[in-house]
Amino acid sequence: MFEGIIGNEKIKEELQKAIKKETISHSYMFIGTEGIGKKLIAKEFSKSLLCLEPEECNNTCKSCKEFESENHPDFKIIEPDGNSIKIDQIRELQKKLVEKPIISERKIYIINDADKMTTEAQNCLLKTLEEPPEFAIIILIGANESAFLSTIKSRCTIIHFLPIEDEALERYLKEEKNITIESNIMLKTCQGSVKKAIDLSEKKEQYSQIEELLKQIKKLDIIEIIKKAEILYKEKEEIYNLLDYMNVNLIYLSSQDYKYTEGVQIVENTKKRLQSNANYDMSIDNMLFQLEEKLK
Repeated sequence: MFEGIIGNEKIKEELQKAIKKETISHSYMFIGTEGIGKKLIAKEFSKSLLCLEPEECNNTCKSCKEFESENHPDFKIIEPDGNSIKIDQIRELQKKLVEKPIISERKIYIINDADKMTTEAQNCLLKTLEEPPEFAIIILIGANESAFLSTIKSRCTIIHFLPIEDEALERYLKEEKNITIESNIMLKTCQGSVKKAIDLSEKKEQYSQIEELLKQIKKLDIIEIIKKAEILYKEKEEIYNLLDYMNVNLIYLSSQDYKYTEGVQIVENTKKRLQSNANYDMSIDNMLFQLEEKLK
């Protein structure tokens, strides 16, 4: 159980104990940064709960075979439909959840990105959480606990997941994914998330350009800055990640010169302007002009 999943050892131990002692809740909430293993652990937990021969099985029982082939009739993962999880999806869950299990003694539904449920969907789900079928287990997975209604949270066993430690993350990426994180700043940017680390490694040239720009920015005039910041103008879809990476670098550099702390606010203001649909190129221009002025 949980083999090959790194991080959050205490949580894995507690879930294993709950299975052995048969102290399983009807509803769980797994909260933590995206990409740190919440969904993987939820799936492994579910597989163990559905297993027909928990003491002897080595993926040989009918339940585990069906689970591995992603055809288990007593298990389902609900994902957002577009940008949210809608009330119709929860109504469908309720319709299916009351039907008795086919293979296992339990029926388990995982709602991934559950913090994207609409208010209507959450209120609809509340009815099921208040009076769940005795064989049913629901696991909500999300990054933003504040997005859940207090009535939903009060009916769930909430488990807070921690980011994976840098050393463990770096070792796992190298040994399992053949990925090397090239700088401490990039490693810190991953925030203990395997997903973020993989995403970053695929775009490391872009992030390296940002890092080099900020290292040299004091020595450059505004024309040179704009040329070196070309990536910011090109990568509109990636801009918020790039701006976040700028701030990680500025915070790191602030230990050398306090002026860099002023740059953090300039970048944050730029993010707000872009979110309010301000002109894109003008917003980037304005940010670079201000950084050049403040950091000289």
